[in-house]
Amino acid sequence: MTRTVLGHDDDLLAEARRLFGTTTQVATVTTASLDAVKLARRTELADAIANGEFRLLDEPGAQAAV
Repeated sequence: MTRTVLGHDDDLLAEARRLFGTTTQVATVTTASLDAVKLARRTELADAIANGEFRLLDEPGAQAAV
């Protein structure tokens, strides 16, 4: 793990701490970062589905990978 000094908005960090239920600044920043990555990955998946990059298993003609 890398140790980094960050400047931050105290009010924003306090709101994130409240929303995530975290108790430390490190836990809050870590949780917020993880949440941002998960959201981006879900968005990428939704975009891929919308663009027809692959079919869902319940769609006609779709087959499960073996």
